[in-house]
Amino acid sequence: MDEPERLGEVEVRFIPSYRATKHYVCPGCNRTIPAGTGHYAVVPVEAPDLRRHWHRGCWDRRQRSMG
Repeated sequence: MDEPERLGEVEVRFIPSYRATKHYVCPGCNRTIPAGTGHYAVVPVEAPDLRRHWHRGCWDRRQRSMG
């Protein structure tokens, strides 16, 4: 989901590289976030099972373009 705010409030958690043990696909660019790469987990408060993992740059650029 590339617009998680549609689900209401979201919590943004930074996942440091040492805790990033799996790879994910970033919804901002549809590219892989390799294991061992620090990134954000964006978690809708009302639907935590819909959390998505974002590259830091993709999330930050998205936030700037919305503000």
